[in-house]
Amino acid sequence: MILKIFVDEHEQDIHVPDEILEEAKDYFDMIDKDMDQGYQMSRTWVENPDTIQRCQIVADRILTALETDNRETGTLMAAYILSRVPNAYAMHLNLEGDMTLYDLETR
Repeated sequence: MILKIFVDEHEQDIHVPDEILEEAKDYFDMIDKDMDQGYQMSRTWVENPDTIQRCQIVADRILTALETDNRETGTLMAAYILSRVPNAYAMHLNLEGDMTLYDLETR
């Protein structure tokens, strides 16, 4: 599967092998359990992030992974998004520092 990442005007495809979606289920559940405690999303504390907010949080980790050329983390975080929103097509990010403005595009 592929998740397209748009950072401002730049586009990058993250290829996620199907086996990662299956093999990382426990890790994805751990991420969810952590977010169940609430999460600081930019300037706002979110008590119980919904699915889209969770994808925005994880997308922020993708942005960091892209900035540090950490492909493994980027792929794993893209896999999380695809596992939670199977019809996800693209994530639109920005460099303004507000993850609540990230936009998930679905088919």
